[in-house]
Amino acid sequence: MSSENTVSMSSIIVASQEQRSSDLTGETVILNLKSGMYYGLSAVGVSIWNLIQEPKAVSEVRDGILAKYDVEPEQCDRDVLALLEELATEGLIEVRDAAVA
Repeated sequence: MSSENTVSMSSIIVASQEQRSSDLTGETVILNLKSGMYYGLSAVGVSIWNLIQEPKAVSEVRDGILAKYDVEPEQCDRDVLALLEELATEGLIEVRDAAVA
């Protein structure tokens, strides 16, 4: 996708309005209303998804995951950014530059 979906630690992200999600006993399923595709998230993905229901800086999301899970900070950074990039590519989150948020 375009560079506007590039996610960095200073990006502000929020769940897209073009989706619906549902909790299914520890997993979350997200429906992209534009494409009709369903996506599933595991426990850590669910934690991230819950954190971004309101606009948040990626660094805040990372800090929330570090506080909840026993993970090395560098690994957490990589994993959080990778998931958020994927969600952005699929149109499930909006990515805003911190300067224009």
